Parts: sequence; C-alpha cells; structure tokens
Amino acid sequence: MTYGVASMTAPLRRVALRRPGVAMRGADSARWHYGAAFDPAAVEDVHAAFAGLLAERGVEILWVDGESDIADAVFTYDASLVTPKGAVLMSPGKALRRGEEALHAAFYADHGVPVIGSIGGAARMEAGDTLWLAPDLLAAGRGFRTDAAGIAQLSALLQSQGIAVEGFDLPCYTGEAACLHLMSLVSIVDTRVALVCMPLLPVALRARMIALGYTLLDAPFDEFERTGTLSTNILATAPGECIMLDGIPETRAVLDGAGIEVTVFSGDALCIGCEGGPTCLTRPILRG
Repeated sequence: MTYGVASMTAPLRRVALRRPGVAMRGADSARWHYGAAFDPAAVEDVHAAFAGLLAERGVEILWVDGESDIADAVFTYDASLVTPKGAVLMSPGKALRRGEEALHAAFYADHGVPVIGSIGGAARMEAGDTLWLAPDLLAAGRGFRTDAAGIAQLSALLQSQGIAVEGFDLPCYTGEAACLHLMSLVSIVDTRVALVCMPLLPVALRARMIALGYTLLDAPFDEFERTGTLSTNILATAPGECIMLDGIPETRAVLDGAGIEVTVFSGDALCIGCEGGPTCLTRPILRG
C-alpha cells in the first residue's frame, strides 16, 4: 500500500507537506491571528529545516502544490484525514480556511489516494480535532473548529471500516479566535503513552485513555501557556521517537524521563508565531 493511517505513532513512511509560500509570507498577522513570533522572512527556512528532519528519518515527502491565498494551508494536517481505505476531505471551521480541502483533493488525485468522502453542508470539521486512540477508534474534539454535525458525518463515513468515532467536548480556553484543537491537548508519543495538558484535558477522554491502558504524561502548564499550546504539539515518527520545538526544556525533561527519544528544531517564527506545531505541518499519508 502507498497510503493508510490508523495510528499516531506507527512508523511514518509517507507525508504530505506544503511550503509556506507567498500566501504566508504576505499574511496579515491580525487577520490570520498570528502572534509576535511570526517572522515571514524566516518561515521558509524553518519549514525546510523541519522537512530535512523528516527526510533524515527516511520519510518520503510529497508536496501539496497549487495556487491558494490561504496562509494556513502550510498546516496540512487539518484539511483532510487519511484512513486505511483512503482520505476524507474536511470542512474547516476557521472561516479563512474554507476551500482548503480542494488543494488536498487535487493532491490525492495526483498521487492515487482515493477520496472516500467529505464533510459537507453546514457541518464543520478539522482533522486537528482527531486522534487515533486505536486502529478501530478515533477520538474527535468538539470545539470552535469542529462541530457535532461534522463528527456525525465522519462517524458515518468510517463505519464501514469498523472504525468508531467518539466525540469529546473541548474547553473554550482563550476563545474562539485562537486555535485549540484536540491535538493541542494530547500528543501520543509512544505505544499507549501520551503527553497531555492535564488541566484542559476533557475528563471523559482522560478516563477513556486510562481504560485503554494509556500512560498519561503531564506536560508542565507554564510552558503550555508560554508557547501558546505548542509544548504539547509533538510529532511521533515511530513509537518512542518524536520531533518537537526547541526551547521547551521542562516538557522535554518529562519526555526524556519516560524514555522518549526527542529531536528538536527551532521553529518559533513559523510554529509559535502561527499557532501550528510539527504535527500540524504534516498530513500523514502512510504509517506502519
């Protein structure tokens, strides 16, 4: 197979990335809700360095091309979800990202990945609000970017694959304009090991993960706040092997203490500045 994902930690084989490009370099920070760390002159170098880390690990990189004025399109995780049988096109909850799924549809057509469905109508869903808890269980976060109708549509689409979708309510935290996905609060870093923002973690999700045998690592909340939720945005490239942002020493110490192999990169200009970390920059196409 050249595609198929049902895990957050199985070895990452193929991934879709999109370069920042003109849309991000010329982005209006206030309009896109970017922060003081955003540096349009540095974002392409940051992205290239991140892509280099993936290449060093033997990950095949496929590029999402096509013209678009959507600055956030560099965060390829959100506009589609890959399942064992193909891709589902999302319907972004952030108004400025509406239509981004068309870039992904063209990408899948070019690379022979079937599109098995899409979130349609008034329903809203972003893949950053999804989390593979098991090969047959996908958690989904209800929040400002994903609604109950979107979760219901995804559940119906995945039913034929024997995959259950369970919804969990997300906190308001800093409000509607900010990006708070389910994956802002949880990163699975090893088989049944997850780094979580415990103060904001939905109680029902905590209970579900513990029942499934997960060990939950409590991320230091001061670094979570200081990084704008990016301290818990950790990309697993294999079980126990992860990439995270540099400059988050307390959180890294938690991972080191759990035996997680961590590689860091300097990504503040792109990631902290634009509310998207290493997981957000990837659309996994094949894991396993």
